[in-house]
Amino acid sequence: MSCKVIDRHQAAELVKDGVTLAVSGFNGYGVPEELLVGLKERFLKTSSPRNLTLFHTAACGDRGQRGANHIGLEGLVTRLYCGHIGLEPAFSALTVDNKIATFLIPQGVCSHLLRAIAGKKLGVLTHVGLKTYADPRMEGCKINDRARESGDVVKLLQIDGREQLLYYTFPIDIAFIRGSYADEDGNITLHREAAFADQLEIAAAVHNSGGTVVVHVEKIVARGSLNPQLVKIHGFMVDYLVVGSPENTFQSYTTGTGYNPEWSGEARVPAAPRPAGALTPRKIIGRRGALELTRGALVNLGLGIPDQVSAVAEEEGIADRITLSIESGILGGVALGGLDLGGAINAGAMYKHPDIFDIYDGGGIDITCLGLAQADARGNVNVSKFGGRVVGPGGFINISQNAKKVCYCGTFTAGKQQIEVRDGKLCIVQDGPGIKFVKELEQVTFSGEYARFKEQPVLFITERAVFVNAENGIMLTEIAPGVDLERDIIGKMEFRPLISESLKEMDARIFRDSKMGLSL
Repeated sequence: MSCKVIDRHQAAELVKDGVTLAVSGFNGYGVPEELLVGLKERFLKTSSPRNLTLFHTAACGDRGQRGANHIGLEGLVTRLYCGHIGLEPAFSALTVDNKIATFLIPQGVCSHLLRAIAGKKLGVLTHVGLKTYADPRMEGCKINDRARESGDVVKLLQIDGREQLLYYTFPIDIAFIRGSYADEDGNITLHREAAFADQLEIAAAVHNSGGTVVVHVEKIVARGSLNPQLVKIHGFMVDYLVVGSPENTFQSYTTGTGYNPEWSGEARVPAAPRPAGALTPRKIIGRRGALELTRGALVNLGLGIPDQVSAVAEEEGIADRITLSIESGILGGVALGGLDLGGAINAGAMYKHPDIFDIYDGGGIDITCLGLAQADARGNVNVSKFGGRVVGPGGFINISQNAKKVCYCGTFTAGKQQIEVRDGKLCIVQDGPGIKFVKELEQVTFSGEYARFKEQPVLFITERAVFVNAENGIMLTEIAPGVDLERDIIGKMEFRPLISESLKEMDARIFRDSKMGLSL
């Protein structure tokens, strides 16, 4: 064999003090659970290794103990580069407590950094992140004081009169990645994975940095027995193989779900339409968002309420007239939600993580519907840091800055609320106590100014009101039937929005129990 088979304990011994470790994964997909468990066990037993720099692109965790949470231990990691830690409460806590230096970089930039590292390039030159917290004129991706004391990771440049950001590359010493099968020469397939993350790019970056590549696989098969079309990482880049234990392999297909062939594309199952839901605020928002869909559009949906746009499209019988896209690289199919976000049942195509961001960054998305945590009068949006929590942007910045149209979808207020539809009118029985439309954001994840500069259409869709990002800031354009403008809208904002001269009621079909009759 050209690479050596070891166990997780031996793999952990390969990680030395102070090195940079790259870990694969998108949420629960492609996460080398066996290797992370081994590293945790070694540290808890020996307090070694210490002072690692951890790099990963998307969040890899389950909001609990799995994935990167295994190594979110004080002293083990002291520097973090990634796109999202929303599923990694261990690292979020270390960040908030200033125990590690945390740099949260747009997720698509993270994936492209791996290619640049492999190519020994100075960095990733891109417009992604301009006018957001990633811009050095704001925070420069530095999330806490330790990061601010640790040097720069991004620089603002002027090239031919255009502003660009240069995100610096750095060598990576060791890779922990996950594959499906390996043969005796170390060739790796990903054919049983439900999403392709960054395994190839990590392996290339580490190999060309002179580092060590360790792969957690399900099984090892005979030399020459793998279909070369399935081999995604050639054995020349692989140094060690670890065959995962059943509890860390078959139950870590995602963070909470075992292997499903209809997720990996190895089988297809009859499509089961989602049942029509009750006329809740979430469905109202989904219906209004669905009115923005166009035939043949490439559509990206965020987690949570934006998924209701897909549910409405299915209910209306128009889901087959658009193509849904997930930032993990999935195109088509029925998108999965919750901790399984990033996969789909009966997907039409599976792109690699950095490949889909090439399409996103160039404006390939026709419309995106994203979540709404906070917005201000200038049309800026925050989804990355609020209420003492740090989660990071994920792919939000790449997607929101470059989609042809952006719809922010969320309830108007936050917290416990009781809102009903009666006789075609919205009745606010109990409003949420949290204000979302605020004077000042804790962090700028989307720039209203940059959107206006690009002449990008931006809508803010709630159950009671619709706003647009107008020339001079947020403008109210639609109001739900039954609500009072001053009491229920302006009275629940920290600023007074612009009011359209042609202010109108939201489409009456949204507030009826029957189907809307959408046809695109």
